[in-house]
Amino acid sequence: MPPLPYADDIETPEPDEQASIDGIIAGMTTESRTVEQREGQAVRASHAKSTACVIGDLTVAAGLPPELAQGLFSRAGTLPVAVRFAQGPGERLGDRVSTHRGMAIKVFGVEGERLPGHDAPTQDFVLASGPTFPAGTAAGFLSQAKKIGLATPMPESVKSVASSLARNLNKVVNAVTGGPSPLLDFYGHPFGHPLDDYYFSQCPMRFGDHVAKLGAFPVAPEQLALDDWQLDPKQDEDGFCHAAVAYFDRHDAVFELRAQLWTNAATQPIEDTSVEWPAQDSEYRTVATIRLPRQAAYGPNRVRYFDEIMTFRPAHSLAAHQPLGGVMRARLQVYRALSDFRHRENGVSAVSPASVDAIPA
Repeated sequence: MPPLPYADDIETPEPDEQASIDGIIAGMTTESRTVEQREGQAVRASHAKSTACVIGDLTVAAGLPPELAQGLFSRAGTLPVAVRFAQGPGERLGDRVSTHRGMAIKVFGVEGERLPGHDAPTQDFVLASGPTFPAGTAAGFLSQAKKIGLATPMPESVKSVASSLARNLNKVVNAVTGGPSPLLDFYGHPFGHPLDDYYFSQCPMRFGDHVAKLGAFPVAPEQLALDDWQLDPKQDEDGFCHAAVAYFDRHDAVFELRAQLWTNAATQPIEDTSVEWPAQDSEYRTVATIRLPRQAAYGPNRVRYFDEIMTFRPAHSLAAHQPLGGVMRARLQVYRALSDFRHRENGVSAVSPASVDAIPA
């Protein structure tokens, strides 16, 4: 099916959406303050525990068809990237609490009109495991958060049991229905290798003249050989990080960055990110390759820079890749507010570097 055109009126904000966003910010700030009191330091309100902090290159494929040669991908070439792999919770828990995962990408040397307030020549893509976000709207996320007690974090032992229950129930759902439950996977992700996982934007974004979702898919033979790898968290509470560091000590990691174009407004909603866009309407198609060479993936200076100083935000974007939909409209405000809180509490100035050269070894 041919891609549908982007237009300024394809978004439809919910009534009282700003009230939902304000509620999310208030709840997550309270949670962050509670975690800070326990850990003695403010950390990211989601994906707090990094797994690997690496640099590499993004190569835009040559000869892309017109519908894919859009925005950042309109011109073949290679650009530097910084990539942060992380675990999902907004606190640094042991790996027996295996929830959704993140892959945050910062592309440097990007040319073109940027969103207001973004003054660096960069493009951030903030991806997570799972093709959908369990809460389809800002109001839905706030409702879910209230049900699980967002502002009153549970003890790690309770979260470990909840994660295990979600993971085991998800296996049953997968066996019965032929596919996992996005909500159960969010809270109970399998114990697989973080470099053999798929990562998705989950939410749509402008894709130049069109609209798309993005995904990062592992393709190096050494990554694909990890399909049967399973962490035993009883043996190593930081096993995901140790496994990723060991991998980068020996191998390059390669991901294909693929775009799924918006082709059917009836089956591919802009405003409900809990709905997976059907592959029969539009498949993920490769637009670029991310190569992360062998390197020391967890040096203390680099980890501090990635975890405490550098920021990754959907708002760090070209106008050609403007985030779309209610969840993304919320993230544009929530990421900034929570980052401001974290850096202020830690007495650290936030940095959105203009060059990969700013990143320590």
